[in-house]
Amino acid sequence: MDIGLVGLGKMGGNMRTRLRNAGHTVVGFDRNADLADVASLAEMVEALPTPKVVWVMVPAGDPTRETVAALGDLLSEGDLVVDGGNSRWTDDQANAERLAAKGIGFVDCGVSGGVWGLENGYALMYGGSDEDVAKVLPVFDALKPEGEFGAVHAGQAPGAGHFSKMVHNGIEYAIMQSYAEGWELLEKVDLVDNVTEVFRSWREGTVIRSWLLDLLVAALDDDPNLASISGYAEDSGEGRWTVEAAIDNAVAVPAITAALFARFVSRQDDSPAMKAIAAMRNQFGGHAVRTEAPKGGDVEGRTGAAQSDTAQQAGAGSGHEQGES
Repeated sequence: MDIGLVGLGKMGGNMRTRLRNAGHTVVGFDRNADLADVASLAEMVEALPTPKVVWVMVPAGDPTRETVAALGDLLSEGDLVVDGGNSRWTDDQANAERLAAKGIGFVDCGVSGGVWGLENGYALMYGGSDEDVAKVLPVFDALKPEGEFGAVHAGQAPGAGHFSKMVHNGIEYAIMQSYAEGWELLEKVDLVDNVTEVFRSWREGTVIRSWLLDLLVAALDDDPNLASISGYAEDSGEGRWTVEAAIDNAVAVPAITAALFARFVSRQDDSPAMKAIAAMRNQFGGHAVRTEAPKGGDVEGRTGAAQSDTAQQAGAGSGHEQGES
């Protein structure tokens, strides 16, 4: 099928490649002219057949809201906008309502996979009506990992996909924090001689094996003591949203909350555990750390952001910030 893609940063650019490799026609726009296929949003929309489908992959907040608003002025009844960024679910509800007034459909899609998605596929969690989802289903099928799992129609209501992805990222916070604290404890005692090999042994046959564990081992192979990484970890915002939603719904999430607060602490002290968090974030998503990127990271990847000066400049995706925590 034909699809427009707005935002060609680390994730958006790889998604364009994966879709093209699957035989789809992608017309990409980015405020960075070196990445774009066309010079403007209007030119991108004009190049698409009707009904038109446009996937937005720009930073959450004002860049996404402004891009969706601009597309609302360019698209027609029966067309569809997909927000594949890291938007808050409440923004989805507002954007869907705004587009529905013009007869334009809306699907929100949480995307996980980071810089590895091109090769491995992207886990997709999407929300919207069956009718709107059907219009973009071939794209979902091309982006998802091979096999039975990796994509879900999370709900009919706008925001269901991004809410699911938000909870996914909150869980991710807690898992990474557990690995990081375990690593720090093993490093602290004199009893264990080879901490990296202990972690490597857990990759098979244990109940705590996971891709995050694999990535931590890769980081430790590069730098066994993580000495070159500062113990400072950012948060993408979704951990905060998860905790806020838990408070609103009277759901206790102590592990996720503690993991979020640990990141706040990391900005005050050079925490050994936060070195592990920073290393894992760089491995799966190319998040910048205060060192060069290890294998699997892409610190130097483009991280352009859509600007608010004109709607025509809405463009570059924010890479891992579109996907992971």
